[in-house]
Amino acid sequence: MLSKGVIYMLVAGFFFAAMNVFVKLVPDIPAVEVVLFRSLVSFILSFVILKSAGVNLWGKNKPVLLARGAAGAVALVLYFEVIQAIPLATAVTIQFLSPIFTSILGIFIVKEKVKPLQWLFFLIAFAGILMIEGFDDRFTPWYLLLGLVAAFFAGLAYNFIRKLNTSEHPLVIVFYFPLVTMPVTGAYSAFEWVQPQGWEWGILITIGVLTQIAQYFMTKSYQLEELSKVSSLQYLNVIYAVAFGWFIFHETFNFMTYLGMAVVITGVVLNVWYKHQTTVKKQIS
Repeated sequence: MLSKGVIYMLVAGFFFAAMNVFVKLVPDIPAVEVVLFRSLVSFILSFVILKSAGVNLWGKNKPVLLARGAAGAVALVLYFEVIQAIPLATAVTIQFLSPIFTSILGIFIVKEKVKPLQWLFFLIAFAGILMIEGFDDRFTPWYLLLGLVAAFFAGLAYNFIRKLNTSEHPLVIVFYFPLVTMPVTGAYSAFEWVQPQGWEWGILITIGVLTQIAQYFMTKSYQLEELSKVSSLQYLNVIYAVAFGWFIFHETFNFMTYLGMAVVITGVVLNVWYKHQTTVKKQIS
């Protein structure tokens, strides 16, 4: 049940959760500028590691690699914008629509089937998310819309990763993100630049490092497992968001939050278990 793909996604989820905290710690830095710093760190780390390993930087399937980079850039800029503006757990909750978009888009892009029972598990997990949100009135319809668009483009990016499968080195896929993002965010930031102060420099660099680690493990996960199996594991990140939000930002939620967490975990575990059982049956037959 805990295959390499599942373990990789769990590791990625932890580092993404830590990254969210640091993004929220720099509310005065525009989201586009945060993405620029994140991309710069990712570019340097990916370049050095790939060169040291003797791996071709440009990969084999450039159109899909560029499309993955573009979709990921849109998703991340909008997501950072939402994180900075509303409670952490609520922002993560909205982003958890991405596994649903991932599975739906996967039907058309990578031709993966989603069993009827899996839709039920997705529904259970999403119902838990609605409970966690607890009718939070601290975000406006505008930020809800931004969150939905971010989730859609994240789902698109994950499908492109799956389409690349194991034909590309994970860090080549990660490398294309800053390659696409830096020119756009750099041009925008040149006109809207906000000078980081003191500890903000360290936070921006840390965001880049944490995201680099998370992206690597997430990419490995999507290359190894079916989208509908590992994408739903992202729902577990809401536990990190609630915990970090409470301890660090003093964000409080009602009893529905804790009940919702249990419902989310139930939906995720059922989906992973079901996909595991289906895989085992195929191998036996």
